[in-house]
Amino acid sequence: MESEIEEVDDGDTVWRFDRDFLESRWICLWGRGCKGIGTEPAEHLGLGCCSVGAEFGDVDEARLISALAATLSPERFEHHSDSAEGGIFSSEQRTATRIVEGACIFLNRPGFAGGAGCALHLAAIDAGESPTDWKPSVCWQLPIKVDWAERADGVEVATVRRWTRRDWGEEGEEMAWCCTEGPSAYVGDRPVIESLGTELEAIVGTRVYLELRHRMTGL
Repeated sequence: MESEIEEVDDGDTVWRFDRDFLESRWICLWGRGCKGIGTEPAEHLGLGCCSVGAEFGDVDEARLISALAATLSPERFEHHSDSAEGGIFSSEQRTATRIVEGACIFLNRPGFAGGAGCALHLAAIDAGESPTDWKPSVCWQLPIKVDWAERADGVEVATVRRWTRRDWGEEGEEMAWCCTEGPSAYVGDRPVIESLGTELEAIVGTRVYLELRHRMTGL
């Protein structure tokens, strides 16, 4: 059975939303049940979906993250010395973050005194700012996925749905667990249209998000 689609026409872009996902109670289980995306479930490692690093959307994003990384303190950034010695990029092309000890260089491991989790995320909260302004877009958007296509009349069509195993490419075939598949992560106390409202608004814009939320919740 196909999911019901909610469509919002924004002029140059027609946004199509998977209502089933937005009405679901999916919630990120990082640190409280997330088994990671490795070939074997490994909740104890606390790697979440960070074990493959983060790809940057464009050159500007890579520059921004690099600049933000330079502001992080050793107290909040477990791999601060690795960053200082070898930088944050996986290659000279600067298209993705480095992998250090099995995960993204920005991931603080369980037990780190400065706090486990993404060092950029923690720093954003410390600064009183949104993590969406500090983290690579692929990180804060998960598990939201946007598929782009162009109609014959030149109008862009963007389909907003949940990320699935196949979206990880070759890694997806080997993953032992995917949080959007099965019931484990659908235990939140609010629907995704609300719990991921900040992320959705950043992706589609305020006008489209408010229209979508009104249709789905009446608010």
